[in-house]
Amino acid sequence: MLRIKRLLTNFIWMCAVLLSGQPSNALAATSACNASSWPLWEGFKEHFITSDGRVLESISKYQNTFSEGQSYAMFFALVANDPATFEKLWRWSQNNLFGGDPSHQLPAWLWGRAEDGSWKVLDTNSASDADLWFTYALLEAGRIWKREDYLRDARKLLSDIEKQETATIPGFGTILLPGFFSYVQPDNIWRLNPSYLPIPVLRRLASESPSGPWSAMPALTARMLKESSPKGFAADWVSIQAKPNRSPSFIEDSLSGPRGSYDAIRVYLWAGMMPEGDSLTKPVLQSVSGMLHAISPQGIPPEQVNVLTGDKNGTAPFGFSAALLPYLKAHGQYDLMRQQLARAYTMQQETLTPEYLKNQRPPYYDYLLTLFGVGWTEDRYKFLTNGKVQLLWEKSCRHVNTR
Repeated sequence: MLRIKRLLTNFIWMCAVLLSGQPSNALAATSACNASSWPLWEGFKEHFITSDGRVLESISKYQNTFSEGQSYAMFFALVANDPATFEKLWRWSQNNLFGGDPSHQLPAWLWGRAEDGSWKVLDTNSASDADLWFTYALLEAGRIWKREDYLRDARKLLSDIEKQETATIPGFGTILLPGFFSYVQPDNIWRLNPSYLPIPVLRRLASESPSGPWSAMPALTARMLKESSPKGFAADWVSIQAKPNRSPSFIEDSLSGPRGSYDAIRVYLWAGMMPEGDSLTKPVLQSVSGMLHAISPQGIPPEQVNVLTGDKNGTAPFGFSAALLPYLKAHGQYDLMRQQLARAYTMQQETLTPEYLKNQRPPYYDYLLTLFGVGWTEDRYKFLTNGKVQLLWEKSCRHVNTR
């Protein structure tokens, strides 16, 4: 059975390499109503999701859990039409990251094994990127699967995000902070993370909460990318300073410096997935166009870029290549896109060999980026101008209340 699954995965990946850049839904059309028709998702479940719905990372020996992983996995479960796994993921998150009651607190970003051997929340601060994706996944699952309970949970979480994770910066506007605390600095400085603000998600939240801060946030995000990316590269973290009687300005982040790397790669991913009809798509793509010229002639993206000088170093893992697929397609770089897809395929397969798996799990973050990038390339999902997601399986499956 495992050999058959591996062969199926290889076949679909290679079809993707051949067809990428062409307007075809053929890859994902087969058995679209069945979650098992997405081999990458099935592989992710096999290696990273426990039977009770916890997503394991592969960085530490303790196999901790990040709120990011839980929220992303919920979105992928929706894309795969896998309501049973979606439910497990959400219930585990509620019972553990939310302390058993999401009506009273934001989710903790880190859960795992403490030094005393107990399993519990290891850091009570929130991570707003995960909180946005929790909300988005719940809103869209509630809409598509007809689950009123998911819609109620989403609206409560959205209200808490608005109250606890946004800040109004003088002369700039109201923007999403990376978490509940520690991101407002002395001397009128706010730390921001550009990768936490996917514009399609912001569009969806704006339609759900028209009186909230979300309607103005896409334009603020585009402005942040333009002003903080002088060489066309997105930074992992940026700081904005807004002193009295002065226009706010983006400055180098004091903690991470001018680095663009593992956080920033998602900026290119989100930019590439923006719909053509969004008025901000072209400006955003232009603001972060530097990566087009940073990929080496051998087809290797840099692991890190200095956003102020454009200097590059390091060899990026395969998740970077997968994350760049929508971005390259949006720029019309189809040959480069196929090159990155082939690189992602080859390197991902190497992490699934018995020799590799004997000592470790596949790389967690690279797998997440691959699900996003390759899933989008296979036309399994796309974002509409209002932020809603359009799923391939919706065309051939009935909307059934799965409760």
